[in-house]
Amino acid sequence: MKQIKVVVPWKEGLHMRPAARLVKMAMKHQSSILLQCGEKLADMRSIVSILSLCASMGMTLDIVATGEDEREVTRAVEQIFCGHDAPHETPPPSSSL
Repeated sequence: MKQIKVVVPWKEGLHMRPAARLVKMAMKHQSSILLQCGEKLADMRSIVSILSLCASMGMTLDIVATGEDEREVTRAVEQIFCGHDAPHETPPPSSSL
């Protein structure tokens, strides 16, 4: 078992895009991965479970990975929360009427 703590860095909180990246990453690994926010617990393979944490910016989450690739998993989670894996998103074009 490998356990780490991460802080939610996004001003919108743990929203759909980073949650989707977490699920995608979790599906590539064999370890069981749980996120804990206060008393709430989420399975990282379920986007609904992750979003139900309602984790806002600045909140600390406990990540617990159990399995053969737990070290790799925790490093990957840290990368997502540090923003190193995020695709470069271009802002939507501004409309001028």
